[in-house]
Amino acid sequence: MEDQGPSSWYETKPQLEKVKVEGNWGLTAFSVLVFVLSFLYVFSDQLDFVFYLVSVLFIHELGHYLLMKRYKYQDLRMLFIPLMGAFVQGSKLNYSQKESFLVIAAGPFPGVFLGLLCLHFSVAYQLSWLLELSFLFLFLNVINLFPIDPLDGGQLFKLFVKRKRDFFLLIFSLLSSLLMMTVGYLIESWILFAFGLLMSFKVRGFQRNYELRKYLDELELNYELNYEDLSDYDYHQLKNAILDQQPRLAQLVELQGAEAAELVAAHVNAVLLAPLKRDASTRFKALIIIFWLLSIALPVYLLLGPTYDFTWYFEKL
Repeated sequence: MEDQGPSSWYETKPQLEKVKVEGNWGLTAFSVLVFVLSFLYVFSDQLDFVFYLVSVLFIHELGHYLLMKRYKYQDLRMLFIPLMGAFVQGSKLNYSQKESFLVIAAGPFPGVFLGLLCLHFSVAYQLSWLLELSFLFLFLNVINLFPIDPLDGGQLFKLFVKRKRDFFLLIFSLLSSLLMMTVGYLIESWILFAFGLLMSFKVRGFQRNYELRKYLDELELNYELNYEDLSDYDYHQLKNAILDQQPRLAQLVELQGAEAAELVAAHVNAVLLAPLKRDASTRFKALIIIFWLLSIALPVYLLLGPTYDFTWYFEKL
């Protein structure tokens, strides 16, 4: 009888049911409505501000959405979160580093450019409403470029990191959480403080992932692949390693047996990293860094430097 290799000695891995997320602009519109109503509840006399805010967020997220559409991401949808912000969700089986850089940059980089454009024309024609819109464009997009997880700057930073990714994510998330809570406390923004507090709960998750993947590296097990590409042999190797590191899960499996198979499969799937093709050249990455730094430094210089005179705006207040 022909030997078919180690995979033939193990039971077939459980099949995970993939949840299909349909793009629904009706749901997007509903989330915008809830977002607007929640802000109007807090800022009842600031209708203009809420309108500008929704416009800036929508244009920012539309940049991400269009690039993800261009690169054939699946299960695309855009949602607004009340009193928080907005995001675009989508996925691929195999990611390209170069495409990922462009998808992330497509939100803040055009946002900063539009903000600078609005700034120039608002000062040239002394248009108060356009100046306020430019401030919002620049503030939200520049802040979004700070290397803090889960902002776009944090996502860009992660793409540059090749080794010890989980370690950087752990440190990154911890510093991001502490920074947001500190700033929120100092400026008495309890929304920002609460967001930082929520992020602190993610830190423990990143720590578990770091410790688990470090253990997998010691065992020389490959976890940079999709669940569908996992052989039965590799699945059981990863499953055993996870159960070694998570005694409570191991006890549950012992009690429930086959009934816990899907739960274990979900844990295996969670530890996997989607393959990333590192196809971005050094020159391309250097350009991203240059645009990244310029997108932060140029607005700060123009707003605080001698280039523009804003006294006309304050005189109108």
